[in-house]
Amino acid sequence: MISREIFRHRPELTPAERISLAYDRLRVVNEVTDDAVELARDPQRLASLHEWAGISDGRLGSLISIHYNLFLGSLLDHDSGADRDLSDFASMRRIGTFLCTEIAHGNDVAALETTAELDPVTGGFVLHTPHPGAQKFMPNTSMVGGAKSGVVAARLLVDGQDEGVFLFLVPLSDEKGPLPGVRVLRMPDRTGGPVDHSITGFDHVRLPPDALLQADHGRLDRDGRLTSNLGSRRKRFLRSIGRVTQGKLCMSACGVGVSRAALDIAVRYAHHRDISGPRAAERVPLAAHRSHHGNLLRSLATNYAMTFLHRSVVAEWKHHTPDTTARAERTAAIAKAWITWQAREITLECRERCGAQGLFPLNGLAEYPMELEGTITAEGDNLVIWLKAAAEMILGHQVDRGTPSGRVTAQESLTDLAYLRSLLADLEAIWQQRARTALRQGPSKNSLGRWNRASPAALEMVSAHARLLAADAFIAAAGKAATPQGRNLLELLCRLFLVQELNRHTGDLLAAGRMHGDHVLALPDTLEETVAALAPHMLTFVDAFDLPSQHLSAIPIANSDYAQRFDALIRSTAEESPEA
Repeated sequence: MISREIFRHRPELTPAERISLAYDRLRVVNEVTDDAVELARDPQRLASLHEWAGISDGRLGSLISIHYNLFLGSLLDHDSGADRDLSDFASMRRIGTFLCTEIAHGNDVAALETTAELDPVTGGFVLHTPHPGAQKFMPNTSMVGGAKSGVVAARLLVDGQDEGVFLFLVPLSDEKGPLPGVRVLRMPDRTGGPVDHSITGFDHVRLPPDALLQADHGRLDRDGRLTSNLGSRRKRFLRSIGRVTQGKLCMSACGVGVSRAALDIAVRYAHHRDISGPRAAERVPLAAHRSHHGNLLRSLATNYAMTFLHRSVVAEWKHHTPDTTARAERTAAIAKAWITWQAREITLECRERCGAQGLFPLNGLAEYPMELEGTITAEGDNLVIWLKAAAEMILGHQVDRGTPSGRVTAQESLTDLAYLRSLLADLEAIWQQRARTALRQGPSKNSLGRWNRASPAALEMVSAHARLLAADAFIAAAGKAATPQGRNLLELLCRLFLVQELNRHTGDLLAAGRMHGDHVLALPDTLEETVAALAPHMLTFVDAFDLPSQHLSAIPIANSDYAQRFDALIRSTAEESPEA
């Protein structure tokens, strides 16, 4: 799909033109998709679409996530999904959006204040925004892209009683503009890859009875009585917005795909950008220098780990059962935060390795880091979702230590992936024990004080757990390589990932008796030897990303004749804008 001309890199467009183009591309996505409804139901295809779309256009990735996952997915996950006519949304005669966050309620959306009051006469609802802080924050509800409908999170009121937050299907606009009672104000431009973010409010908008999205977690009978299989309003709300977990997988996918694209560009540029060598008149590529290829290889190792982790987490979510739902949700959250944080670091590294060329948007790198900022905040702020996971894992999680571990000798090899993997597990266990100790030693009768004391160690525990999950996925993938050479390269890259992750924690592991002093002394040499062994294969690793040649050809520094391409693009831009 992204080989098509409409997906070519277009940095010369204005912000408004780029948002409009993103909607045009969204319609192409819908044309390419065999069945929009089935796409929304398939976690793996939906995540894969985000990997590739993000490479081409971060704005497009946002629109795909909103329309297919949050909007269509929420409709499908409730009772009416099978019976409701979805043809307008599947054909994109109407584009779907999702209105949950409010100006005054971000991560605490369970406390949001938009209301939907049951009208006992009609059986319908009255949707209302009671004050400015309850306006919906940042949904793409403007007229750009065409007529829209939204899934709106609102507090259900029955006879004045608060029944908790539920989702409602709300028509927002037609071809003429916002519908009566719907207020839409475009927000100021933000950094990164923004879409048509708007502030949206409702002034006593009347909705039909079937606007309420119902399922086992909440149903209203004809007499206005609510029945639910969940006892608390908070649990009912979390069930209503269950699509957020799939959204985490989609945000992770964007991070994986975008960082792969950045590495592809930076590695190719490093191989055909020649600089002065150590002898007179000698020219060598940037890639010849350890200071250059070492950083890129470490980023490649992390990206491969991200990729394999993402594959495994998506598969776990697709096949989860009611008994494994909580674990799958937590794993998706942990992976989302780690992957998107790593993706930002990788794209920054790639930009820097390309010097001044990397600062120009036409070379495809400059905007990637800022576009990833949205993935770090969307579908749950990274720090917040890690804190939730940390609270669950301090006491309710058993570290997967693999084989029993004891004090080691210098005989353990730093090239043994099983031993290196066990050190990551040890690190997770060390931080878990520290968090437990801190929790016990915190001030009594002060739950916030105890949590404040324990949370730094608990976050380190979650970080180690994320890297352990990535290592397990990497090792498993290497074991499935089709050829001995492929397996050898993947195991080398996996070793690089593990050694660089452990290199910062040798003190803790040495104190715990899990590393020998000789290991600590040998670790830098192991790291350098691994980098040296991998350096000749950098292009092999980025060729495996399989980015379309049509995409790379539009980015000057991804090509050996980059100087001529850059010059041609600048000249064409100047001809189109003589005043410049």
